[in-house]
Amino acid sequence: MELCDVKIPESGREMERYRTPEDDFRINTKGRAIVAKVSGGRKAQISTVSRREAPGTFSPATGMATLRVPDVVPSPSDDCARLRKAFEGWGTDEKAIIWILGHRNASQRRLIRETYRQLYNESLVDSLYSELSGDFRKAVIFWTYDPPERDARLAKEALQTKRKGINHLLPIVEIACATSPHHLIAVRQAYCSLYDCSLEEDILSAISLPFGKILTGLQSKASNWIKILSCGFLALGTFFSSRATFQCYEQNYGTPIHQDIKSCGKGDLESLLRVVICCLDCPERHFAEVVGTSIIGLGTDEDSLTRAIITRAEIDMMKVRGEYNNLYKGSLDSAVIGDTSGDYKDFLLTLLGAKI
Repeated sequence: MELCDVKIPESGREMERYRTPEDDFRINTKGRAIVAKVSGGRKAQISTVSRREAPGTFSPATGMATLRVPDVVPSPSDDCARLRKAFEGWGTDEKAIIWILGHRNASQRRLIRETYRQLYNESLVDSLYSELSGDFRKAVIFWTYDPPERDARLAKEALQTKRKGINHLLPIVEIACATSPHHLIAVRQAYCSLYDCSLEEDILSAISLPFGKILTGLQSKASNWIKILSCGFLALGTFFSSRATFQCYEQNYGTPIHQDIKSCGKGDLESLLRVVICCLDCPERHFAEVVGTSIIGLGTDEDSLTRAIITRAEIDMMKVRGEYNNLYKGSLDSAVIGDTSGDYKDFLLTLLGAKI
């Protein structure tokens, strides 16, 4: 990576900045300089920005997240007023909605929702639902929810689907295996509050095939399944010590757990267990595969693509981007650009850190 420092003139002339999805820009407000990290030794076109253009200056994304929050964040009431204005009139200002909600973290979005209801006695989610449409609407609304409520709704949607196979179960596996214990507890609480039923009860009533197949698997493939069970792998309480469990398994039986599961076959249960292991051991690889599967080939699975980006943009999307490049030898951002369009594309790219 090459670092380039560009001083901002005192005149503060406003000019456009250009960035590609692969480049990363940092604004150093104290030094009045733009610092650009340019991949591959390429030169980037970097312009000056004025001090009064606070909404356009961004700090680096936190950790491995790609979400970019402005250095100076307007008050929730100001954001609500701008959102309200975007809803008024004959048309909807989708760009304003993307700019505001696409650059706010979870706690800031929660304050916006609460303030919007206080100011206008209406639900922000209901307003978004009436003003937007299609995949763009679904992505913005899921992003606007608190993460636990969002994941509870994703789980409910997964349980209500009539699709065959295991793909519809992925959101439930991701919630249980690719998030923190605290988040999982919060999702369970949100699910009970929303649907007056526990998530576990709904899973048991809606999904019978994997559990039934575990019993038949113990009969026909006893040696491998008993070893897996003996390590406590299928017990919910051991999900968060997965790496130690995998090490224990390999030490006890001489082979990595994923190899033994692979040798069992290619049925739905084996496929589901491979997903569980990937989510526990390397969640960024799993979500890179979700993105790849959703956009490679004929058609686009917008639901899966949306889920992967909105659930990881505040966590580890930088890692997901790297894993995607390793797996598919291409840019995740470019793949999204090639398979989406319009406001939906702009919103996803905003969550990926692009300047729209």
